[in-house]
Amino acid sequence: MFWKLPLLLGLLALGPHVCSWMFEDIGKTGQEFSMCVEFAIHHFNEHQPDENAYKLLWVRRSQHKKFSLTYLMDLHLGRTICKKHDEDIDNCPLQEGPEGKKVNCTFIVDSRPLYTKFTLLNSTCQQI
Repeated sequence: MFWKLPLLLGLLALGPHVCSWMFEDIGKTGQEFSMCVEFAIHHFNEHQPDENAYKLLWVRRSQHKKFSLTYLMDLHLGRTICKKHDEDIDNCPLQEGPEGKKVNCTFIVDSRPLYTKFTLLNSTCQQI
């Protein structure tokens, strides 16, 4: 129950213009959504203090804000044995044992695919 509190506070801080009731479910394989997922994971890896990279395990929720290019996604990430600046992190094995951390993250990303521009509007992550 308490793990939901940071997410709720984050959405309230952003105001009603990005609250989830304005989003609608979309497929998880669309090109623009996939680019936003890639951007969110890259941003997560760049801004977390761990030197190991995290990779996508699965997409828990994929939504699109009506009449815009803003995406809301819940991602399940796992810690790999690779460093965050290594190549081909998607094929890097996950860490095992106590070092094998996993996180659930919610990202809200605004995209401008014509200009290849992405903006992270909000992110909230919880280690599981």
